[in-house]
Order: sequence, then structure tokens, then C-alpha cells
Amino acid sequence: MEAYLDKQQPPAIGGKAKARKWRKMKQQKYLYLMILPALICTIIFSYGPMFGLYMSFINYSPGGGSFFHQFFHSKFVGLEWFDYFFTNGDFYRVMRNTLAQSLLSLLIGFPAPIILAIMINEVGRGMFKRIVQTVSYLPHFVSWVIAANIIVTVLSSGGVINEILQSLHFIDKPITFLQNGHMFWWIIAFSNTWKDMGFNAIIYLAAIAGINPELYEAARVDGANRWRQMWNVTLPSLKPTIVILSILAVGNVLNAGFDQQYLLQNTTVLEYSDVIDTYTYRYGLQNGMFSYGAAVGLFKSVVAFVLVVLVNAWSKKVNQQSLY
Repeated sequence: MEAYLDKQQPPAIGGKAKARKWRKMKQQKYLYLMILPALICTIIFSYGPMFGLYMSFINYSPGGGSFFHQFFHSKFVGLEWFDYFFTNGDFYRVMRNTLAQSLLSLLIGFPAPIILAIMINEVGRGMFKRIVQTVSYLPHFVSWVIAANIIVTVLSSGGVINEILQSLHFIDKPITFLQNGHMFWWIIAFSNTWKDMGFNAIIYLAAIAGINPELYEAARVDGANRWRQMWNVTLPSLKPTIVILSILAVGNVLNAGFDQQYLLQNTTVLEYSDVIDTYTYRYGLQNGMFSYGAAVGLFKSVVAFVLVVLVNAWSKKVNQQSLY
């Protein structure tokens, strides 16, 4: 009788859920196979190199032996490199430059693609719209080597900017933009905006294309003009996209860049142009302080991770929208 009752008892709820899960995975096996190459690349190129973070806690110095022998037999120094970074006098200057350039780029560059996307969307003629969109995102595909040469030429003493300012009698003599440290932060911010504004606008244009046309029809019935439609329909519909991208942007606040600073800086503005990435390159590679460079890079990554978690939690609490 007990054996019969045991057979009649339904399987556990957890067992049912697990069976459904495996059945669903079996049905979608081809989708998982399509994901497999991306997963393998992520493991190899994103998680595999993370063992190198151990270099931040050792005094690594390349020698005559193999890399792995030198790496795992180097002296363990704990948090000594982090303490050196915080106390050697460079921390304030590097963090000031990094935060100033990143926040200015965020302040100018984040709303710019939103405004551009809305302006492109409001253009009536299809051919003109495509031309404007193509021209606007073309700088994104130009390497920073070429872009930096363009910026240097435009901002030189005999460049277009100085000629325009002198012709309008705003200045009497040319301004040495790239020799003025206080201007360097603004040059980087506007350069980043010019280069990436058009490409980032594609995301917002895609979000605008997904807005239900009936919302615009209802707004027109209510007497809303194009401005009111943009303010009451387009912008609220873009809110989820704006929130997600703003969270990601805050996570990159310490990632001020490397190419643009390295190519545009010179000895006269080094006090204002040196950011975490250029500082890490100079000490880690040029000066051979590999462990110190790794420690500075790890510090930047940890701060970025913490910022993403905090901003995501705040956005989830305030806007009910988040990355996860």
C-alpha cells in the first residue's frame, strides 16, 4: 500500500520546474549553439586575462626566465602599490584631470546625441535626413590619429577658429589653444562630442522609430504642435533608453580616454592632460613599473564597477528602470 501511495504522489515542484527548464533548453538548442562562440570569446578575452590582476599585489619584474615563473615567484606586496598611488602626490592631479574631462564630456556629449536624433527625426525630407545622418556619424569611423591632426590644424595659430575670431574682431592676436592647460579639458570634451555624437544618435533614432504612431496621432487630435509632440511624446518614450545609457556613462566616468589625450597633449599642458590611462601607460609600460600600472588600472575598474552598481540601484529605486 505504501509503495502504491509513493507512486501516486506528484513529483516535487522543483523537479517539475527543472524538467521544464531542460525541455525548453533542448527545444532551443540551436539558439544556445549560436550563443556559444560569443560566450567562448568572452571567457577567453574578458575573463581569461583577469588572472593578471594578481600583478597588482606583487612586485613583478621581468627577468631571464619564463613569464609564468617570474609572475608566480615574484614577491607578494599586498596593497603596497595602491598605497603608493594614493600617497605619491600624483593621485590628486590625475584624478582631477580624469574627472574634469569625463564630467565635461558627459555634460556636453550626453545630451548632444539626444538633441541630434530628435532634430533628424523632425526633418521631413528623407534624402536630406539620410545625408545629415551619414555626415554626422562619419567622424566616429575616423581614427583618433587623423581626428587629432584635424583638431590640431583647426586650433593652430593660423587655423580656422583663430581666423574666424580675428575676422569678427573678438580677439586681436591668435589664441594658443593647445598650449593653454585650462582649455585642454574643454578641447577634449568638445572633441569627444564631435566624434561620437552622430554615432550615439543612432541608438536614439532606433528608439524613436519604435514609438507607437498612435501616440502622435492622439497628440495631434488634442491640438499639440510639433514642439509639444516632441516634449510630451518623444522625450518620455526615450526615457528608458536615456536611463540605461546614463548608467553606462557614469560607469565610464574614470575612462576619460587615452588616444585623444596622448595625441593632443604636450609638455606645456601635461599638468592638465594627464589622466589615469596615460598615467598608467607612462609608468606601467614606458617606465617598466608593470605592477604599479596594473594596480592603477585595477583601481579604476573597481571604482567604475561600484559606480555602476550604485547608480543602477538608485535608478531602480527612483525611476523603476535599471540594467538588472
